[in-house]
Amino acid sequence: MPTTYQNPRFDYRRCADQEPGATAHHPVVVVGAGLVGLTAAVDLASRGVATLLLDEDDTVSFGSRAICFAKRSLEIADRLGVGERIRDKGITWNRGKVFLRDREIYGFDLLPEPGHAYPAFVNLQQYYVEEWLVERAHQLGLTEIRWKNRVLEAVQESACVRLTVETPEGPYAITCDFLLACDGARSQVRRSLGLAFTGQVFQDRFLIADVVMKADFPTERWFWFDPPFHPGRSVLLHRQADDVWRIDFQLGWEADPVAEKQPERVLPRLRAMLGERRFELEWVSVYTFQCRRLERFRQGRVFFLGDAAHQVSPFGARGGNGGLQDADNLCWKLAAVLAGQAPEALLDSYDAERVPAADENILNSTRSTDFITPKSAASRAFRDAVLELSEDHAFARRLVNSGRLSLPCSYAGSPLCTPGESREESGEAALPPGSPCPDAPVLDSERTGEARSDWLLRRLGDGFTLLLALEPRTPLPAGLAALAGESPPVRPLLVSSGPRDSGGLPLLIDAEGLVAARCGLQPGAALLFRPDQHLAARWPRFDPAAVRAARDRALGIAATAEQEVFAT
Repeated sequence: MPTTYQNPRFDYRRCADQEPGATAHHPVVVVGAGLVGLTAAVDLASRGVATLLLDEDDTVSFGSRAICFAKRSLEIADRLGVGERIRDKGITWNRGKVFLRDREIYGFDLLPEPGHAYPAFVNLQQYYVEEWLVERAHQLGLTEIRWKNRVLEAVQESACVRLTVETPEGPYAITCDFLLACDGARSQVRRSLGLAFTGQVFQDRFLIADVVMKADFPTERWFWFDPPFHPGRSVLLHRQADDVWRIDFQLGWEADPVAEKQPERVLPRLRAMLGERRFELEWVSVYTFQCRRLERFRQGRVFFLGDAAHQVSPFGARGGNGGLQDADNLCWKLAAVLAGQAPEALLDSYDAERVPAADENILNSTRSTDFITPKSAASRAFRDAVLELSEDHAFARRLVNSGRLSLPCSYAGSPLCTPGESREESGEAALPPGSPCPDAPVLDSERTGEARSDWLLRRLGDGFTLLLALEPRTPLPAGLAALAGESPPVRPLLVSSGPRDSGGLPLLIDAEGLVAARCGLQPGAALLFRPDQHLAARWPRFDPAAVRAARDRALGIAATAEQEVFAT
């Protein structure tokens, strides 16, 4: 098969840990240099945490794999320094179409409003992102990546995790304070600890074909139910970079997964769909829908992320995006614990926040699977009736489920959130605690004194930030600057509708009013954001003592009995 991408090869190198003598110890070890493991290593490095990253291979992934990077994932990637490369290389899309047999029944737009740094989705082959994350890890200089280092066993001891690592020169042992298992659906760390998934494996199979072709299809997500070129089944079409197109064919449970990957089976399906268009086959895979997870993602000193923790069907782009949000959630907490700014109990909130997020993804993925592959004559009749109605009736379109596409998770029920004012006090548009901060265009006068265009999320940064809405003539409240000098600091960030005296504090001008509209900001309101840019607390007026209490609560510093929820 031809290829539009040449996998880099990374050398195996013998390390000092392999020398005879005492077992080497590392504060943090990440297992698996895939999309999620590399993201975690880069995130930790950006926060000053040195990490050892182990991978059994010597290159990035083969085949396109995860291709649909959702807006929230792109914003995380931007914070880590690779977002613009993904956007510039990838295929931007916001729109999609749904077809029934040979006709379009409706279209949709996932990001109809302007004023965002990133689109709803960018399609890009996973191997590009992994390669750039490797480069970024080297740039930051705090990540040691050991290729051809396969973890054979992980054993929890009273004060550490002991790992046995296989290399081309034989095995060696190391220990670590914390282990991040990012080694995928077949996680050896998970097996080693004797942990099992609970959930469903659906009796259906799908074929992925990456096809290289020049095609005039628009840059949209197209999904067919019962198309004439693949009757009785479903098909998904996505465009990727380098004139590569991802096509998913539903095969049915009876399909032989080995035989279906052979060109003599794949090519006739593609010719029936693409007609006389010239194409070349680049990569083929067959997968089964699975919606499963571990009971807990934290197991003592071991944390499971991405496919090692949970599995969902590909429709909806919830797998890779969910894994990136796992890393985004855990790494700032781990950095705070290692820096002595938070108790180790903070790490229990990884379970409290990401297990419900996984359940939300599994629920949506299961519903998509049930709609795409009806299990009975009654459910198929319902599905077909909904599709027929959706052509002319908007209400029916809400019932069509070809993959509810990934959205950022809100941690509204998290014990790290400080309950705020009621909706009557804050307004219906107010951003609730636990929500990720929405992006918006701003004018930034922080550095030069002259306003320049920027984006809210870029100015929010990766620490605790207090967003304070002040009108141009409103005096600065006392106590703001002191917060920035504390440990950990809370950085004040003023937002105003026009130029004003900032007293030397960073100032963003909300010239278009979109920060106020999307965050529900009233004049005088104060919003405290966590290092992962989720809202920790909000108040109608700035109160330094309340800000400190909310910061401490977000760090798991137990001030109230409510935070005993961590242990449940």
